[in-house]
Amino acid sequence: MFIDQAIIHVSSGKGGDGMVHFRREKYVPRGGPDGGDGGKGGDVIFEVLPTLNTLATFQRQAKYKAPDGANGARSNMTGRSGEDLIVHVPPGTLIFDEKTGEAVGDLLEAGQQLLICRGGRGGKGNTHFATSRNQAPRMAYRGEQPQERVLRLELKLIADVGIVGVPNAGKSTLLAAVTNARPKIASYPFTTLEPNLGVAVLDDDTTLVLADIPGLIEGAHMGLGLGHDFLRHIQRTRVLIHLLDGMAEDPLLDFMQINSELSLFDPHLAQKPQVVALNKMDLPDVQARWPQIEAALKKKGYPVFGISAVAGTNVKPLLYQAVQLLATLVDEPEPETVPVYRPESDPREFTISRVADGWRVSGEAIERAASVTYWEYDAPVRRFQRILETLGIDRALREAGVEDGDIVHVGDYELQWNN
Repeated sequence: MFIDQAIIHVSSGKGGDGMVHFRREKYVPRGGPDGGDGGKGGDVIFEVLPTLNTLATFQRQAKYKAPDGANGARSNMTGRSGEDLIVHVPPGTLIFDEKTGEAVGDLLEAGQQLLICRGGRGGKGNTHFATSRNQAPRMAYRGEQPQERVLRLELKLIADVGIVGVPNAGKSTLLAAVTNARPKIASYPFTTLEPNLGVAVLDDDTTLVLADIPGLIEGAHMGLGLGHDFLRHIQRTRVLIHLLDGMAEDPLLDFMQINSELSLFDPHLAQKPQVVALNKMDLPDVQARWPQIEAALKKKGYPVFGISAVAGTNVKPLLYQAVQLLATLVDEPEPETVPVYRPESDPREFTISRVADGWRVSGEAIERAASVTYWEYDAPVRRFQRILETLGIDRALREAGVEDGDIVHVGDYELQWNN
């Protein structure tokens, strides 16, 4: 089964903790602080690898975590930074935040990179806090916590020409006849459950990348018959070869139905140039109905060919017509706009809520401050108290009715309120 969607969990590395340490040497009774800084956690970076063409890897592995930064050490030694984690994806991968549905990025070109999760900064060691008045500071910062995200990946095939039509029209047979692709072929509806790519070499200077799009049925735009999955792959093709089944009850009705499904799913799909081909011209019954079908389609303004994918009849002129249509197209930006950078809310904002055993303070800045605080030392705790006052949380808690001895939750920490 062609894998074109995956949901994965990614996490950057935690920053290493800064160290509280004092120089210890013989004959140096007061060596002063020499605690080193923690190393930075590794980033998670997505990179396009052109040799990939499915998301199958992400079905086998759904969790990705970059290495943490190492803690600081004595003698002012900084901890080793965690290596960045490079996650390879195929070209044409769309990335969405699964929780919010927000578009994160659109990766198309070989080697293109996108930073997904930034590693936590390393904490500072106590060397940074020495002053003339405090020459032995028991103060340091812990490393920042990692960023975590749940992502949805979607892959759209990138091809010059997409071959569309109803099930059993002969799309896979045509692709196999003009390229080296070897799709499964049989005379059953929905034989093809996965798109296939192939490269057709028409002459020394002309090649076409074709995608055989699985057969569409009525209601595909609403997801019937895997419709959403199939229609998604047509969006990035530039020209369509619309293949009609010459032995169908009403090929013209099939033609109108498929175009209707394309338009209902995405209005831009209906505007793509089309070359229409009636397949199975090697059969006498199809040859007999060909003049009527040809006249009706030409009246609608479509270039139309009678072909036999099995015998190879009139196939090359069909492909050359697609090449001519491609040559007339002007590259335009895609109709969907996928932002890479997202507007951020003010990290200083916070909320206060009543919980069963006390109060909970939530907010990006205050939770980050709590995560880097060494609670076992007095100086970092006093610093955290000043942050509460600066952000206005101290006053907000008093106004909300906090009382002496109440438990206040900040992130993963439980603090006791003292007036």
